[in-house]
Amino acid sequence: MCALPVQRIVKQVSKLAVPPHLLDYDATVAGFTWEAARPWLDGLPGGNGLNIAHEAVDRHVAHGLGAKTAIRWLGKTGERREFSFADLAQASNRFANALGQLGVLPGERVFVLMGRLPELYMAVLGALKARCVVTPLFSAFGPEPIATRAEMGDARVLVTTPELYQRKVQGLRERLPGLRHVILVGAEPVDGPGVHGWDALVDACSPDYTIAPTDPESMSLLHFTSGTTGRPKGAVHVHAAVLAHAMTGRYALDLHADDVFWCTADPGWVTGTSYGIIAPLVNGVTNVVVEAEFDAATWYGVLARERVSVWYTAPTAIRMMMKLGADAVRGHDLSRLRFMASVGEPLNPEAVVWGQQAFGMPFHDNWWQTETGGIMIANFAALDILPGSMGKPLPGITAAIARRTEGGGIALVDDPLVDGELALKAPWPSMMRGYLHEDERYRKCFVDGWYLTGDLARRDAEGYYWFVGRADDVIKSSGHLIGPFEVESALLEHPAVAEAGVIGIPDPMAGEVVKAFVALKPGFEAGEALRRELLGHARKRLGAAVAPKAIDFRTNLPKTRSGKIMRRLLRARELGLPEGDLSTLESDEQPSTETSADASTQPGTAP
Repeated sequence: MCALPVQRIVKQVSKLAVPPHLLDYDATVAGFTWEAARPWLDGLPGGNGLNIAHEAVDRHVAHGLGAKTAIRWLGKTGERREFSFADLAQASNRFANALGQLGVLPGERVFVLMGRLPELYMAVLGALKARCVVTPLFSAFGPEPIATRAEMGDARVLVTTPELYQRKVQGLRERLPGLRHVILVGAEPVDGPGVHGWDALVDACSPDYTIAPTDPESMSLLHFTSGTTGRPKGAVHVHAAVLAHAMTGRYALDLHADDVFWCTADPGWVTGTSYGIIAPLVNGVTNVVVEAEFDAATWYGVLARERVSVWYTAPTAIRMMMKLGADAVRGHDLSRLRFMASVGEPLNPEAVVWGQQAFGMPFHDNWWQTETGGIMIANFAALDILPGSMGKPLPGITAAIARRTEGGGIALVDDPLVDGELALKAPWPSMMRGYLHEDERYRKCFVDGWYLTGDLARRDAEGYYWFVGRADDVIKSSGHLIGPFEVESALLEHPAVAEAGVIGIPDPMAGEVVKAFVALKPGFEAGEALRRELLGHARKRLGAAVAPKAIDFRTNLPKTRSGKIMRRLLRARELGLPEGDLSTLESDEQPSTETSADASTQPGTAP
């Protein structure tokens, strides 16, 4: 397999608005060590260890930055509140004291279930100060995924709103005997065992708190990530991860002290915690928080009005903006915006290029996982972009392409443009320290000192990495290994296609053949003529061996709430297989408006 043919986006560093932190990639990588980066953090006073919340908030106050805006909160009904680092320090201190007043001990689990309200950030930071373990939950979860995670994680405290508690949690209390305390953010009173109002409990506590000695390897965050079947996995992270958050915010997102930063991810997901809370605060920037959900016009207004300089968003949002065209960007003063990045799933090349056309700058894709805790591979501010590439490894991260051997080991692939499993040399500070209650499953992720990610990729001669697909998504057809991302990207190049999802379906001759599911942009109508046109476009772009043999039209495609297209769900429903864990499903595709067609039966398709 070869890398996708792309038009390089050449960076002229002298023309960048701000000189990037990472100017010379090779020299920085060669000279970087995690030990040398440790002085970027203060550590707790008196050499008492390392605590994420201290690095994110209290140390800035100690360095005279207490008056600087830490969080600028924009409510969905027009409210606007700003919190300085000193405000955030006191508010999180109050929450830490409240936990102590309730008898909550270090190591016990504090679950947070709410929208992007200011109290969410106070609770997360306060619980970390109290050396509790924080588990953020997405507020759109239904009762069952909430109960499953609370049972697995042994939730002792839940911070939520009265509406969410009454609608989703109150009926679960008998099932969750370990859930001793519920803290409700909002004016509506709710009675029940261990139920407390935030105002009465937290606001009444002292704004002074001293963080106790914190072992850097003590558990700080528990993030649940969906499995393809059965129950979700709980990835365990520790306070030492904050060094990776500091470094990746500095190098991958190029955060500078005077930046206004906006990460659109919800804190219920790892991106919204690592880069919507920790990394921007650790790097001392002003962090914009928008309570409302996605709306393109609103988002453009936020970028302009708040003078956002660094923007971190997701491919799904970018594709939705692309639907409206570049004209929708015009008329907004985005002169302060200097760096745009994307994460969640691989960013298709046309979306990178569209950023250049619409905003005058490309989107910088990067790659990481819940298990890695932070960005591992990225496109950097000073480096050329090859649209469709994940970029290059961060300083301190050693990546490789690996093949598993029959003896249970791995062999590293030296040749460029050879597909294999993406592997990372262990350890690094934000690496998960385990899967909760699943030690054997965790051990199987590591072979010969390498973490095997489960993602297939290739590396080109310049050292850029290219995503091929999840190992369980790759299609094996007539001896070819076909990555769905490559096929989806080719389909997305067609002006009618808004979204594409690709799977393999069994075939008696080829083993598997490629089938695509496509959602169209407004103004295009599903039909046989368009189907043939798309099949022909894909064959011209990819060749007959790789192009889809069948296409179904969908009004939309099933996605997780963080925006990833659920290929496994497309496959399960196509083949009548078990659907597995659906707790993160955001929207299901509507019934097909057309029956599928096999390319081999259609006249007029390109060879």
